[in-house]
Amino acid sequence: MPIPSRAALVEHLVRTRIAGDVATPRDNNLSHYRKLANGDRHYWLGLELGTRWTDEQDVLAVMAERCGVNDDPAHRAGQDTIDPELTVDGLDRLAARLRKAAAGKERVLFATGHPGALLDVHSRTAAALRAAGCDIVRIPGGLTADEGYVVQFADVAVFERGASLWHTHSPEPMNAILDHLAVQPDLVVADHGWAGRAGQRGIDSVGYADCNDPALFIGEAEGTLQVTVPLDDHVVDPRFYEPMTEYLLDAAGLVS
Repeated sequence: MPIPSRAALVEHLVRTRIAGDVATPRDNNLSHYRKLANGDRHYWLGLELGTRWTDEQDVLAVMAERCGVNDDPAHRAGQDTIDPELTVDGLDRLAARLRKAAAGKERVLFATGHPGALLDVHSRTAAALRAAGCDIVRIPGGLTADEGYVVQFADVAVFERGASLWHTHSPEPMNAILDHLAVQPDLVVADHGWAGRAGQRGIDSVGYADCNDPALFIGEAEGTLQVTVPLDDHVVDPRFYEPMTEYLLDAAGLVS
C-alpha cells in the first residue's frame, strides 16, 4: 500500500469517518463526560483522576482542544466531530515515541480493548518494532481478569471470554499482565483501560481514543500518558485504518 501524504491521509480519515463527522453522537459524548466528572470509574479507563475533573464543562474543554469535538456546551444532540488534523498530529507524536523505542531497542507491550477494529493496527506496529530490534512482550499464560482470560494474538494482548474476543474498557486485564511480568515493559501501546492503567502505573503509555473516551485525553493533558491519538475506534471496516498505519510506520522510520 502506498504511504499517504498528510493531506491524503486527512481526506481518507474524513471519507471513512475515522475523523471528521464521526458516528458517535453528541449526546453519547456528553453523557460520558458527565459520568467521568461524576466519578464513575468505568469512564476513568484505569486512571486515578481524584477530584480534579468534577466539572463536565472542563472535560468538554479538554476534548474540544485535544480531540476536536464541538466546544459549544449548548450543542447537546446530533452530530459531533473529531478534527482530522489533530488525529494526524497525534500520529506524528506517536511516531516520535515509536522511533525512540526502536532506537533504544525497547521492551514494548501491545494491547487492545477494541479487537474488532484496532487489532491489526497494533499487530502491524508490533511487527515493525520487532523488525527494528525491539523486544515485543510475550504475556504469561493463564492470566485471568473480569471473569475471562487475558490472551495474546499476533503480539497483541486482548480479553477473551466464552471463546470470543471482547470489547472492554476495563483496566483489570492490564493489571493482570503487569502483576505477572518479571520485567516491566519500557512502553505500552494500547487503548482504553489497557493504556490508562499502564500510564497510571508509571509506564510510558501511548494510545488511541474515541471522542466518547475523555479519560485518555485528560491523561495526556496531565502527563500520565505520553500520547493520545483521537479517532473513531470502531469504524465499519477495519481495513480503513490501513493507510493510517502506513503513515504512522513511515513517520516512525519503521517502513523498510
